[in-house]
Amino acid sequence: MRLRAVLFDMDGTLLDTAPDFIAICQAMRADRGLPPVADKAVRDVISGGARAMVAATFEMDPESPEFEALRLEFLERYQRDCAVHSKLFDGMEELLQDIERGKLLWGVVTNKPVRFAEPIMQRLGLAERSSLLICPDHVKNSKPDPEPLILACKTLDLDPASVLFVGDDLRDIESGRDAGTRTAAVRYGYIHPEDNPNNWGADVVVDHPLELRKVLDSALCGC
Repeated sequence: MRLRAVLFDMDGTLLDTAPDFIAICQAMRADRGLPPVADKAVRDVISGGARAMVAATFEMDPESPEFEALRLEFLERYQRDCAVHSKLFDGMEELLQDIERGKLLWGVVTNKPVRFAEPIMQRLGLAERSSLLICPDHVKNSKPDPEPLILACKTLDLDPASVLFVGDDLRDIESGRDAGTRTAAVRYGYIHPEDNPNNWGADVVVDHPLELRKVLDSALCGC
């Protein structure tokens, strides 16, 4: 079936949001008179969300009495500064232009809450270009459940087989596959060092956004 739309996970797939997460973690340590933590320690656990990043930043067990206050502070800071340093990954703007020139729809399906995702899309000038933004606020079950992708396809009034979902986590691939979409895993995202995208069962695995051009060319032909 000919491709009609491309949907992206947000963090680590469409956008490099790590610089904002890292800046917040370093600021929280500096405010407490602590030396910087290795940037990689934060980047490697971004897919685990705020809990994982705070735990790595302070080398603290999430069950510690002090942890919840740190997590809430992290989220408060991120609410304010969620799009200071974030940007499209290298090559992604060209890919989006290719998608738009090909008269395809594109959108975002993320596990990031809407209170963070919407401002980021707006501040980066992507909200008016994107056909949809699906967040956990819009569904009962987040990825890896297929519900977010099923909702996206229904919203676009498209057969899931005509949709490609691109992500940097096993949860993305499982969600897309169970929803009936085609799937692409990216190696450039926020992947834990012990994980391997080749083992996720995606239809294709790429190292750079522009490698998806060949995928699009083939899919546009119905190949």
